[in-house]
Amino acid sequence: MAWLNYHHLLYFWTVARTGTIANASRELHLSQPTISTQLKTLEDALGQKLFQRAGRRLVLTDVGRTTYRYADEIFRLGRELQESITRGPMSRQVRFTVGVSDVVPKLVAQRLLEPAYGAVPDLQLEVHEGNLNGLLARLALHELDVVLSDSPAPNDVKVRAFSHKLGESGLSFFAKGSQVAPLKKGFPQSLDQAPMLLPQTGSSSRIALDQWFEKKGVRPRVVGEFDDSALMKVFGAAGRGVFTAPTTIEPDVVRQFEVQPIGRTDEMTQAYYAISVERRLRHPAVVAVAESARKEFA
Repeated sequence: MAWLNYHHLLYFWTVARTGTIANASRELHLSQPTISTQLKTLEDALGQKLFQRAGRRLVLTDVGRTTYRYADEIFRLGRELQESITRGPMSRQVRFTVGVSDVVPKLVAQRLLEPAYGAVPDLQLEVHEGNLNGLLARLALHELDVVLSDSPAPNDVKVRAFSHKLGESGLSFFAKGSQVAPLKKGFPQSLDQAPMLLPQTGSSSRIALDQWFEKKGVRPRVVGEFDDSALMKVFGAAGRGVFTAPTTIEPDVVRQFEVQPIGRTDEMTQAYYAISVERRLRHPAVVAVAESARKEFA
């Protein structure tokens, strides 16, 4: 059985992290030819190129990126081992790595994840935001403990994943200052020709809103479209128009953005899911998130 030389892996990891052999040489207090030789030895042992040149810098290949992720985890665990022995085993942090779909409002994500801190006293939370398919690919590689999404895992994604519904919320409409009183009166008909900040055309939330507007017979005046719901709220806080957010975070939106609700509807609801590779949730932080959400979003 061939054993991995961890000195070679350390040299590779340092070069990848610092960007050049010269930088790694200064950090490791080794000569550049020594590091170059050890990198070549590691590539020969793995049978793959780990770097390719881009000008004066070294850029990781696909295999290099995979190797770097493993190396980063190996040396992180090594540091944890040293800290655990130095401070005592009871002080070891529990790592909780979460993927959050980029369509989930940040306030919702924070509300969902907050209970994990109460359930796991020495929690180290690590959050990665991205599109759902990319996060599911990382989940399949066990790089993430769970993915939070506004939809279950798609059937056509070739990832063994289980979608656990956490709950759902209706929708609240918000406005700023002098807009509030006239829009509150006669809602939702008051939205006709009102300045409106909306999600981008084609998104699931935009489609639902457009259908609801048509059903209510109102045509808001669209003054902004956004991929990022947090940025949409910022423009709403500046008084640029009416915007929406899940009713479950209504108090947080009011407090953070200094706006007021002008109306609510349960005719449009948004569900939230915890997606895992396990049929039954086991990680203590994930269990706490699911149990708290099911009470709060019920």
